[in-house]
Amino acid sequence: MIRFHFRLKLFVTMALMMWLLASGCRVPALTQADEKLPMPSAYDNSADTSNSADLGRKLFYASPHLDALLDTVLKNNYDLKIAMQRIQAAQATVLQSRGMLLPQVNATGSPSLRKFGLYTMDGAGNIVTDIEPGKLVPENLPDYYLGIQTSWEIDVWGKLKNRKKAAVARVLATTEGKNLVQTTLIAETAAAYYELMAEDQVLRVLDETILLQEQAVQTARIQKEAAQVNELAVQQFEAELLSVKSRRIEVLQQIVALENRINFLAGRFPQQVDRDTSFFASQSLPLMKAGIPGALLGNRPDIRQAEWELAATKADLRAARAAFYPAFTISGGFGMQAYRTALLFAFPESIAYSLIGGLTGPILNRRSINAEFSRSSALQQEALLNYQKTVTRGFLEVDQEMKRIRHLDQIYVLKSREKEVLSGSIAVSAELFRTGRANYLEVLITRQNALRSNIELINTRRNQYFSAINLYKALGGGWE
Repeated sequence: MIRFHFRLKLFVTMALMMWLLASGCRVPALTQADEKLPMPSAYDNSADTSNSADLGRKLFYASPHLDALLDTVLKNNYDLKIAMQRIQAAQATVLQSRGMLLPQVNATGSPSLRKFGLYTMDGAGNIVTDIEPGKLVPENLPDYYLGIQTSWEIDVWGKLKNRKKAAVARVLATTEGKNLVQTTLIAETAAAYYELMAEDQVLRVLDETILLQEQAVQTARIQKEAAQVNELAVQQFEAELLSVKSRRIEVLQQIVALENRINFLAGRFPQQVDRDTSFFASQSLPLMKAGIPGALLGNRPDIRQAEWELAATKADLRAARAAFYPAFTISGGFGMQAYRTALLFAFPESIAYSLIGGLTGPILNRRSINAEFSRSSALQQEALLNYQKTVTRGFLEVDQEMKRIRHLDQIYVLKSREKEVLSGSIAVSAELFRTGRANYLEVLITRQNALRSNIELINTRRNQYFSAINLYKALGGGWE
């Protein structure tokens, strides 16, 4: 009993010495990043709080063909599947960090053979000690152990808990990363779909132009036979016809490229993409409303991802600071031990157990702990700057697309009027040429301008769809 009290006092004394030593060492101050970023209260002083991001994907993209295509993309896309695997990997890290908070218990079976030197305390004692009545301890001593071993670090300073918090935050960040992949995929697919429809419309315009140009060539040939024009006029009309036909082939190749791009997003091999037949008659996208800037913080997956990454680095920094303090550990074992297997299960003689408490604090390795703390602090500042950058970029993207939509609406009105004027001038120039009151150059220029105007109107319409899609994505829509 006296020996037990002596050992207890010795353990307590050593623990206090280590505690005083650790307390005397300077621990760096913990500086947590403040992610607050003042944002404007409204876009362009608008008081409207309605937000188009609140519209579900199926309400925003009302086309049945596009809706079915988006379902296929979300089911088969490789990037989305990879993002799902990243979530599972992050979840496994949470389970691992959660397990570190619990005692580690392992089953152990360890046969061994030991021989002590004769000029040692164990060796000298064994040669005169009976291991059994009338039998000395063998020189080569077998040792068989079967039982459990346990070790547990008591998380007094929250080091392990903060590592778990960091792992949970990274799971949530990875989930938001998956949502970001989904919104990007939806936007890319929708943009490619509307671009494909625009190219279909360009193809139809080129086909109409080819028919008109073929008629112009025939008219020029007839007028040449009547000596009203020369061969140069015929050749100019034929050259323009060939130019339009070559442009048509280029559009066909662009359609193939767009279909392959969509098929890749959908995770399938080349096939025709079902789509609406009329570009201008297709249902318009909903009226875009941006709401208030503060809604971006809750709607955009990239902002939420950056926010969770910042939370993870904060927990990492707290865990790194806790490493400066002493660690409390308890280890022990319980099982059966004997020098012969036949005696291994002899109760209670073969029962063996141990219980050890430990208190360890950093002394010579503080430089590496300081380095880890400095690294965690720098990563926290990096995450803070990345969060603020993401918020700023989100606001600017919304502001830019809203203004672009407004400008494109004005351009579309003007381009529509230009197309009407030039489309009417085609028939006028053809009649004047037939009656000899206009030369072939005037007819060619009129047709070229009409074709250019038609295609520019189509491109303007396409850009309107692009801007609506980009604004919907910038507002955080499409991940639900």
